[in-house]
Amino acid sequence: MADNQEKGIITLEENRKVQEYSEKLRALRADGITKINDCRIEIASLKKNKLLDDAERTKRIQKLNAEIESAKKIEARNKAEIAALSKEAVKYVNSVSKEIEAAVNAKQNKRMEGAKAFYEKEVAEIKAAAEKRENEVRSRLSGGDPQMLKSEIEICRYELKSALYDSKSRFKDQMDRAKAAKHQAFVDHIQKNRELRNGKSAFGEDMQMKWKNFIRNFTPSSFFLANGLYIAIIIFFIVCIIAAPLMGSGNLLSLPNILTILEQASTRMFYALGVAGLILLAGTDLSIGRMVALGSVTTGLILHPGMNIVALFGMPTWDFSSLPMGARVLMALCLAIVLCVFFSAVAGFFTARFKMHPFISTMANQLIIYGMLFYGTSGTPVGSIDSGIRSLIGGRWTLGVLNGQLITFPKLIIPAVIAIIVAWLIWNKTTFGKNMYAVGGNAEAAAVSGISVFWVTVGVFIMAGVFYGCGSFLEAFRANASAGTGQGYEMDAIAACVVGGISFNGGIGKIGGAAIGVVIFTSLTYCLTFLGIDTNLQFVFKGFIILAAVSLDSIKYLKKK
Repeated sequence: MADNQEKGIITLEENRKVQEYSEKLRALRADGITKINDCRIEIASLKKNKLLDDAERTKRIQKLNAEIESAKKIEARNKAEIAALSKEAVKYVNSVSKEIEAAVNAKQNKRMEGAKAFYEKEVAEIKAAAEKRENEVRSRLSGGDPQMLKSEIEICRYELKSALYDSKSRFKDQMDRAKAAKHQAFVDHIQKNRELRNGKSAFGEDMQMKWKNFIRNFTPSSFFLANGLYIAIIIFFIVCIIAAPLMGSGNLLSLPNILTILEQASTRMFYALGVAGLILLAGTDLSIGRMVALGSVTTGLILHPGMNIVALFGMPTWDFSSLPMGARVLMALCLAIVLCVFFSAVAGFFTARFKMHPFISTMANQLIIYGMLFYGTSGTPVGSIDSGIRSLIGGRWTLGVLNGQLITFPKLIIPAVIAIIVAWLIWNKTTFGKNMYAVGGNAEAAAVSGISVFWVTVGVFIMAGVFYGCGSFLEAFRANASAGTGQGYEMDAIAACVVGGISFNGGIGKIGGAAIGVVIFTSLTYCLTFLGIDTNLQFVFKGFIILAAVSLDSIKYLKKK
């Protein structure tokens, strides 16, 4: 801002009319919303103050609550006037800011042009001086020791590089300062508008700010580092879309194919949402596939029509068909969740209590569940579930006919969307979600700040178990469950999270990234299958993508350090 005050540019803070608007709005809000916020802050402070006895604390809080009620009446009385004045002030600031920003941009552009001209001149002078000096050295030592001549020439060239580097650094500093001054003029405009609205932002201004920040900080290297993998994947999908008709496989980008991809991604979405929390804590989970088998087998046993075909642990076969279907569905869902939560919580306890790496605790879970399922079922599939409930939950709605094709919408997509929304709310709108980021970013700092690292870690494992349980319940509607169901699902879930930007280094990532990663990986598998690529080669493609994703993540992490 100080840079813009030169040569007569009047800033928003110096504009008399803007000052008058700010003062009037502060006065109107002083005994209303400002008073309410101050009282609430003081109440929060009193609740945390351990030096006060309960009676004194209650007395002060009651007094502050009475002041809040009084302030609310004043706020309501002044609300219309504040809204009108704020709107008028913002409109005036917008008009004035255009002139200020134009003046600042003109001034800084002129400065940048001058800096560029000076830099080009300086570079030419440095090169000329260096060339002159090198020629002098050559003429002076032409008949002397060749080694000494070479050494002197190297010194001259080193000094040339140093001088050019220093000149470029000064030029870059001047250009950065000019760009910063131009950007600051825009930032001052947005901040003043927010101040006039009492801290409230406008969607349009937020989008402008993000775009300006993107343009200002954009560099090709950082852009490709952040998005190179996605660009490569998009190119791969484009190639597949073009190649499919040429290979006689048909149109890959058709609505039925897209809906099939989303259906296949729906159950796997639950596993990725579960393990995403563990990766956020710089952990992982190798037992996802076994959790899927555990919940699916349980669901298959309960929802199988008639007598079960599997004698679990040698016990007599069961028949749940006498129970109402609603009760059976609820029982299957609850048992799948309870069993997955139990094993996940056990792994979480060992991880949190004994500082055991999740790789070990979840690998132990994997082996235990795998052994129990194969021993208990002898590896025999539990059979299909009741066709009526399969159609109700895992079937499709008929939408109509499009271009001669029957279009049906998979019902499993609905619970997957609900799961994404629930996970997003937990991660972004709860204290537990904020604590997850804190523990994942720096567990020691989180502990010092009063966060229970133990319970956050166990809580994330329990949350993962809930998602696994729900996903494994729905998995039984897609195929006949057995002890081998879900084989390799942990790799796909983990890879989807990493591709979606959830860092293995902890504390970095978003639920949206995990969801996108699942769709990307499912689409990749579907595309390769659609083109007739051998299943074994598909693992090669996935392996390369995982290597690329983790490598890019590690590079970004190292750059931040």
